[in-house]
Amino acid sequence: MREATISRNTLETQISVSLNLDGSGRAQLATGVAFLDHMLDQIARHGLIDLNVQAKGDLHIDAHHTVEDIGISIGQAFAKAIGDKKGIRRYGHAYVPLDEALSRVVIDLSGRPGLEFHCEFVRARVGEFDVDLVHEFFQGFVNHAYATLHVDNLRGSNAHHQAETIFKAFGRALRMACELDARTGATLPSTKGAL
Repeated sequence: MREATISRNTLETQISVSLNLDGSGRAQLATGVAFLDHMLDQIARHGLIDLNVQAKGDLHIDAHHTVEDIGISIGQAFAKAIGDKKGIRRYGHAYVPLDEALSRVVIDLSGRPGLEFHCEFVRARVGEFDVDLVHEFFQGFVNHAYATLHVDNLRGSNAHHQAETIFKAFGRALRMACELDARTGATLPSTKGAL
């Protein structure tokens, strides 16, 4: 069972994350940040990951700590659930369009955190959501999932669409990278013998 539950409690946020990498795409989300809930639902649905995220944060200041700490917590849960990585594909990629917007996400479950994030949002906010926090979410994720992630928004004239294509592509790339590869059996997908 590739499942994990993580609790993260700081003076700024209290977060609980449960996930199942072999789920059906169900999401139970209550982060206090409506747009983030919408984006996390995309990860679950397109990644076929069952995801439960409950969070309380210092939203009276802004959403920064909450969004970043949710990225960290999902990364921690992911690292725990993926286990020793034997038999996985390791690499995943996806292109996802939404009307005029198009994004590409490529992931390597390498054991090395790294983020290349290239998106020039056409406006600074989607509703009340500061689009700078998309980068913060993914930085938190990669730092704690120990993954290398390349995110490229290739085009878009609507910031909501730009963000949504990124999160959908991330879910699909993650799904591909986590899949068990019957051809490799239970071997580790690395010539080093370690990930």
